[in-house]
Amino acid sequence: MVSEGVAAPDQEILRDVREFYDSVGWSQLGEGLYQNARYEDLRPVAQDYIRRCHLRVKRYLPERGRLLLDAGSGPIQYPEYLEYSRGYARRVCLDVSKLALEEARARIGGHGWFVIGDISRLPFSEGSFDGVVSLHTVHHVPAEQQGRAFWEIHRVQATGSRAVVVYSWGSHSVLMRLFQWPIRMAERLIARRSHGPQTARDLKLDPHAKSPGTFTHHHDSSWIKGQLDRLQDYEIVVWRSVSTAFMRSLVHRKAFGDGFLRLIYRIEELAPHLMGSWGQYPMIILGKPSLKTGGTS
Repeated sequence: MVSEGVAAPDQEILRDVREFYDSVGWSQLGEGLYQNARYEDLRPVAQDYIRRCHLRVKRYLPERGRLLLDAGSGPIQYPEYLEYSRGYARRVCLDVSKLALEEARARIGGHGWFVIGDISRLPFSEGSFDGVVSLHTVHHVPAEQQGRAFWEIHRVQATGSRAVVVYSWGSHSVLMRLFQWPIRMAERLIARRSHGPQTARDLKLDPHAKSPGTFTHHHDSSWIKGQLDRLQDYEIVVWRSVSTAFMRSLVHRKAFGDGFLRLIYRIEELAPHLMGSWGQYPMIILGKPSLKTGGTS
């Protein structure tokens, strides 16, 4: 849903994002496997690390409540995503894509309510949700509207709740810039050695295949902090410090990939704030304390 009052270029961006996910991004390549999987590393060597990163979100959410908002829910494509709303009476899935919501309904049925809407103009009353999660969505919002998206999430949080927003620093990631040249060299080496995909499934998930994309804009951490400083109760921690390109290029089973990813995860656990600020994907945790505690609401 494109809201009135949004500038024309922003309306076009929102429309393009919706059309991409309705026609391409959430089209299934197989049972439970979406075209959007091209942007993730689904190899066996990466599965345990990816799963543990997905489950990080849950530790920052309230364990239980009446309503959990999943802002930009997509089809709830990974099993770990289902865990976020286990302790809630209902999971409210909001997305610009009708197809995404149809897929989400097929997964969670009566546990969910499904709303077509824009994350930067949430169609909910203030304080409606005991928890909020938003995964890889805000960076699809027009650049100047992203601050508003964070404030909208904060607005609909109930007092005492928490929201978890998984974002991407994109090319601003300090850590991934350090590995830029090793990644490129490894990609060239892999391309030379590759003889092409051998099966239909390999073809669908070929990490070097060209994929259609949609609008993204990644702000740096300074911009995000400038938007959120008035909230007082927020923090930036790591969701995942390495990019998909890093994993596909530099992490391989023959090169002790499992152990390498376990080491990365351990470092992330020891330094969550540093790796959240320097790595690829931060979690931005928004609190909403009561006025009695001296916080803002």
